[in-house]
Amino acid sequence: MADTMLARLPMPARIGITIGLLLLFGLAYYVLFYSDIAGQIETTKASRMGLESELTAAKQAEQAYQKDLEELARRRERERELNKILPSNTEYPAFLSAVQAVANSTGVDLIAWSPQPEVKEQYYARVPMTIELDGRFHQIAKFFYGIGQSDRIMNMENIKLSQPRVVDQDVYLSVEGLATAFRALDEAPATTAGQDRRAPGGGG
Repeated sequence: MADTMLARLPMPARIGITIGLLLLFGLAYYVLFYSDIAGQIETTKASRMGLESELTAAKQAEQAYQKDLEELARRRERERELNKILPSNTEYPAFLSAVQAVANSTGVDLIAWSPQPEVKEQYYARVPMTIELDGRFHQIAKFFYGIGQSDRIMNMENIKLSQPRVVDQDVYLSVEGLATAFRALDEAPATTAGQDRRAPGGGG
């Protein structure tokens, strides 16, 4: 029936009706589908932009965190180095170990040692220890040089040379002196000096 009615209409009218139907279907498609899809697309774009912004902020925070970690590691390493040079406590065993290491590397015999009470200055404390050495003249000289080159700040003073003797054309000497290390002052009580110690008898 509808086909008969359309067939009776003139061609321009049929074309107009067809165009109108197409426009109606297009409008319905836009309202029902395209506008909804377009809204979802816009929402997705906004969400993506928000996520990208959060990702950028997270990357910046991670970079700042990594920089903080590196700075912390540098400061801790620096603190360790400073503690080697100027520890915050007396550490007589570490002091003795440093002296013994220099003696071993130079071939000098460390015969005896006796830690003395530390002496406080304004910003630091002196950590003295009397020592007795025995060795060749050039070994003794190397020992004094090695003390000055140690990682920990140390020096030798009140040096007394005695008992010079020639053995196999080498001059041997006995040495008494005051080896002094230093420590940074803090509020912790000072460590008391230990008892006199005698090393086992060593050869020349």
